[in-house]
Amino acid sequence: MEIKHLDIVLCEFYFSDLKKSKKRPVLVFKDNLPHDDFVAIAISSKIDKMHDDELLIDNTNLVTGSIPKVSKLMIRKTFIVSKQAVLKKYGTLNKKSYLKYHNTFCKYFGCNSE
Repeated sequence: MEIKHLDIVLCEFYFSDLKKSKKRPVLVFKDNLPHDDFVAIAISSKIDKMHDDELLIDNTNLVTGSIPKVSKLMIRKTFIVSKQAVLKKYGTLNKKSYLKYHNTFCKYFGCNSE
């Protein structure tokens, strides 16, 4: 499956015993890593408790496709994922929302520091 920057995808993550797994949605934050990997930001539908580094995401943030329910993007939960873990694509984030999420990412991780 072809995935690219700004896509929201469902991935299968295996536990260390490799016997059980969980399926979780993520935002493809950067997709040009070597070895068929990408930088992902975790998405959760548990929005009852929000933190400073979490931003709501819903279908108004997408240019194509849809996600099952209003969720949150958890900036602090950024990690590397193999493209082989991707099960399906939900949709693609619009540029305006991406800029908002990217700015929050840079504030949290200090990539815009002077």
